[in-house]
Amino acid sequence: MLVIFCADPLDSHEPDFMYSAEVAAVKSLGLDYGLINFEELIGGNPSKAIQRIKPQVDTPGIYRGWMLKPAQYEQLYSALLSRGIRLINDRTAYQHCHYLPDSYDIIAPYTPQSVWLKTDGQVAMNDIMNSLSVFGDQPLIVKDYVKSQKHYWNEACYIPNAADSVAVERVVRRFLELQGDDLNEGLVFRSFVEFEPLSTHAKSGMPLTKEFRVFYLDGEALSYVEYWEQGDYQNLTPPLEKFDEVAKNIQSRFFTMDIAKRKNGDWMIVELGDGQVAGLPEKTDAAAFYRALASRLNQ
Repeated sequence: MLVIFCADPLDSHEPDFMYSAEVAAVKSLGLDYGLINFEELIGGNPSKAIQRIKPQVDTPGIYRGWMLKPAQYEQLYSALLSRGIRLINDRTAYQHCHYLPDSYDIIAPYTPQSVWLKTDGQVAMNDIMNSLSVFGDQPLIVKDYVKSQKHYWNEACYIPNAADSVAVERVVRRFLELQGDDLNEGLVFRSFVEFEPLSTHAKSGMPLTKEFRVFYLDGEALSYVEYWEQGDYQNLTPPLEKFDEVAKNIQSRFFTMDIAKRKNGDWMIVELGDGQVAGLPEKTDAAAFYRALASRLNQ
C-alpha cells in the first residue's frame, strides 16, 4: 500500500503541514508514502504533479489530500495508474460519495430530506422556490454538492423558513458569493434537523451537535471518532450497527459516513464523503487509524 499526500507548496520534499501528523503516523508504522504537487494537479498538469512518485508494480494506493473535483481526481487516478499505482476508488466511486445527489437514493431513509438544482452560479429564484415547496415552511440549510458555508451559519447556510423567498434569496446569494469558483455543480437544500446539542462554535455561532465521523472500508466500519474537538460527548457511543446494511450498499470501497444523534434519540446520516479527502477529526489516533487500514487492506 502506498499512501499519497500533498507536498508543501513551498518545499516539494516535505508534506503539506496539514498532513504532517498523518505522515508521521505512516512513517512510524513503516508504511510507504509519496508526495504529489497539488498545485500542478489542479492546474491541469497531472504528470508534473506526480513526478516525485516512483514507478511501482501493481501497487494499491490511498490518496490522502485536499478535495478534488471529479475530473481532477480522474486525472490523478490515470496519472498514478501509469506509474503502476491503482487508487482504491476510481472516479465513479469517488464521485458517488463526494457528491450528495449521487448517493442520496441509497441514504435517503436515514438522512435529512434534500432537493438540488444544477447551477453555474446564477440564481433562478422561481426554480428554487418551486423546488422548495416540498418543505413547506420548514427551516433548511443550503450547500453545494459537496460543501456548505457552515462557518457563516446565519448569513450563508441556515434558512429559517423555506417559504420565505426573501430569506432564501439572501442566504443563497451570500452562499454563492462565498463559494465563488469553488462551487460544486449546484445547490442542495436540506431540511434542518435538530440534533442533540453539544456546544456553539466560538467564532461562527454555528450549533455543534453530537456527531461522529466513521470511516468504512469495503462496507465495514474501520474506525469512528467524535467529529468536534469542542464540547463534552459524555462517553457517547454511536450505534454503528444501525447503518450496517446501508454501508454495504454504498458504491465505494473507502468512504466516510458522518452520523449524529437527534434530540429524540434517533440517529441519522449527516453526509457521506470519499475516504481519501475526508479529514481526520482532531481526536483521531492517526497511528491506530493507519494501522487498521493497512491491516485490513493486507488481509
